[in-house]
Amino acid sequence: MQYWKKLSQEERKQRIQSALKENVNFSNDASLGYPASKLDGKVFYDDAPFLKDAPTLQTYVANPNHIGCHTLGTSESAFKGTQEIEREVLNVIAVDIFKAQPNSIDGYISPGGTEANIQAIWMYRNFFMYQKKAKLDEIVILASEDTHYSIPKGANLLMLDLIKIPVAFENREIDKTALENEIIKAKQNDKKYFIAIANMGTTMFGSVDNTDDYTSILEKHNAEYKLHIDGAYGGFVYPFSNQKSTMNFSNPKISSITIDAHKMLQSPYGTGVFVCRKGLIENVLTKEAQYVEGMDLTLCGSRSGANAVAVWMILFTYGPFGWFEKVSILQMRTQFLCHELDELNIQYFREPFMNIVTIHSQYISEEIAKKYDLVPEQHNQDNKWYKVVLMDHVEVQHLTSFINDLKTMIHA
Repeated sequence: MQYWKKLSQEERKQRIQSALKENVNFSNDASLGYPASKLDGKVFYDDAPFLKDAPTLQTYVANPNHIGCHTLGTSESAFKGTQEIEREVLNVIAVDIFKAQPNSIDGYISPGGTEANIQAIWMYRNFFMYQKKAKLDEIVILASEDTHYSIPKGANLLMLDLIKIPVAFENREIDKTALENEIIKAKQNDKKYFIAIANMGTTMFGSVDNTDDYTSILEKHNAEYKLHIDGAYGGFVYPFSNQKSTMNFSNPKISSITIDAHKMLQSPYGTGVFVCRKGLIENVLTKEAQYVEGMDLTLCGSRSGANAVAVWMILFTYGPFGWFEKVSILQMRTQFLCHELDELNIQYFREPFMNIVTIHSQYISEEIAKKYDLVPEQHNQDNKWYKVVLMDHVEVQHLTSFINDLKTMIHA
């Protein structure tokens, strides 16, 4: 690990307070030009005594705006202290977790995985249009039918065609024959440029796509492509549970990755991460943002620097070994649940390195689904799956109660 380590509470507090001192202080500085300020002091008390020991809350009150992208060119100097915190977070994620070379990555803390995925599609669309002189109708998105809804949302926003590849019902693997047929058909329909989306933990199943399924067939048919990894759910699980994974920047065919910090990392909602290789994000530069120092390369524009601080605090509280231990505990609880389901001959899907177990709906009564807040694949009578997500708050006692209810239902 080059950047990631465990810090004490005092070290974390001092680091964030030092960063805040480098930012504009709206309480004391004569900052006349910014359409911004600290949080309203009549509602959010910046002199509350507990704030001195709560650096993340201090940052929320200080209200830094991290508009722009801080890994490329210049940024708003008024918030340079917490911008450096964001760069430290991105180094941990890109280099230490996803095996990029130092200084080879651009990115930012986004308002969530949906934006980060759309940012990737937008970036690649513009790359093909600006660098390859592609026409809009020559570009197409490839994704599995289990892919998150942010991908069809992005296709709709960016006026791109989307090809959904079917997956096998039981193991959720992409149908490679169907994939190849769709690529052949797309090329026959004058599609020349492909944006491939591979999943690192789908929302419903936790399934992980084999990136070679995409790249080998695209290359077989001499198709130009860019490959994005949607690790919004699995990004803080899979790299730790599957140490041999090559679903990272050590694979030269992967150009960008989305990760959500508000899922497994338990940061406040509205905290995603987008990272990509150097030389790509410039394709979404908004030159009209002349009043923004460094202009803007993000979809959202203004965003809270406090979210970057929250992610930093979590990462540097655990350190790499503490996080590996946390993921390992969740894996053991997942294995416990799967063992109990096996004993009851209940059919389910589980990606071996993930902490989601998705159970055939025939084994789940409406009462059990409601009692345990199980999420269906579809909110209608055609639903065939319910999922159990082994998050940090789900302990063995909860699983034991769930299993006992399943036994009662089966033997009723």
